[in-house]
Amino acid sequence: MSRPDRVAHEAAAAALAEAGASGAVTVLLADDRAVKRLNGTHRARAKPTNVLSFPAGVPGNLGDVAVALGVVRREARAAGRKPADHLAHLVAHGALHLAGHDHAEAGAARRMEQAEARIMRRLGRPNPWARTT
Repeated sequence: MSRPDRVAHEAAAAALAEAGASGAVTVLLADDRAVKRLNGTHRARAKPTNVLSFPAGVPGNLGDVAVALGVVRREARAAGRKPADHLAHLVAHGALHLAGHDHAEAGAARRMEQAEARIMRRLGRPNPWARTT
């Protein structure tokens, strides 16, 4: 994946613009082992996950997004997507969480998916929710 830091920066900025939010977001592009530790410590799940969000609760700082690059690559390959497109989607997803979006309920999940599709369109990337046949 070329320039994952640039992909992450652009995706986070686009997500904040979509949400009308401002503030600092730190994106950690990590290996699976690091994200597994974070997932175990903060969610009591002893496995890596693709993305985690950690709200800061500090004025001017929205929080942190951690992405497991190995998981991103494997998921992208399994879905037939480009790793950079999947990374952009996951960073946008994490940044939307920091901006107050959630997907715990069906209506909120649909609104978040629509926001993610708009972000990806703005970035010139495919809609992650589009059905492929």
